Amino acid sequence: MELISEYLRGVWSAVPTPFKEDMSLDYESVERMVEHHLRLGVKGLFLAGTCGEGPWLPDRDRLALLQAVTECAGGRLAVACQVTDNSAARILDNMAAAYQGGADIAVIAPPYILFNGTPENILNLYREAIRNSPLPVGIYDRGQYGSVVVPTEILPEIYAEEKVVIVKDSSSDAARREAALAARAVRPQLKLFNGSEFDCVSYLEAGYDGLLLGGGVFNGYMAAGIMAAAADGDMEKAGRLQERMNRIMWDVYGGRQITCWLTGLKHLLVEMGIFNTWKSYLNYPLTDECRRAIADVLVNDRDMLFPWEAEQHG
Repeated sequence: MELISEYLRGVWSAVPTPFKEDMSLDYESVERMVEHHLRLGVKGLFLAGTCGEGPWLPDRDRLALLQAVTECAGGRLAVACQVTDNSAARILDNMAAAYQGGADIAVIAPPYILFNGTPENILNLYREAIRNSPLPVGIYDRGQYGSVVVPTEILPEIYAEEKVVIVKDSSSDAARREAALAARAVRPQLKLFNGSEFDCVSYLEAGYDGLLLGGGVFNGYMAAGIMAAAADGDMEKAGRLQERMNRIMWDVYGGRQITCWLTGLKHLLVEMGIFNTWKSYLNYPLTDECRRAIADVLVNDRDMLFPWEAEQHG
């Protein structure tokens, strides 16, 4: 719990999962990825989320990934692992595995499929999992973007649970943001993280505690700069950094249509010397246009991708 209290702030990264050509886990890349995050100043890693392909990973690989990351991290940053499933019983099995694997936090997103998904049944599923969790719990709010939508009106009851320590809010929904802020007003120990990486500034202005970003593996340093500027009240600077970060993300993800999403991200990491392949379960394309845009990012934005190089020559 001391680790969690210390690291529930700043920038977290929802990390991609590195694979070899045969889609087995790439342990060498895991080690490089952890060290890279530490150099960026990231405070925590969220494993097996959407960017980490958690819904598609075999259970054995999710556990192996968690064990590898916690071993490499060695307590230098916090580690959260997604345990989402379609019933409280299955979530609790995943939580037990996350606990054994060394996770600091178990994160629940909406179920992938749920019949008779009344507000009462959804709330009861969350409560049973949270109250019986062997770990502190994070809530991943996907708003309207998931196949099962958790109603806004039950969020306060979920966030009131004592074991809930963190919220990753990727909803881009003002009403859900207000629900999270109201819950934190009642429980100041609850920490709110924005997951909508194209709009960090407004969430920081509203009072969110940190940023938990799918692009944190490459934009973590920029995100920390946005947080620092917002904390200083320099919203103009924060806005400029957000604009630059958005431009880089569009280049990496394949433009405003996000056509090369995960493939582009992993290709960037290959070019940065962190991953060995850009293999994924989702098979997004890697267009020539995206390759060229990423090549330009590697030249024009190297100061943000490898900020310690500038410090060494400063």
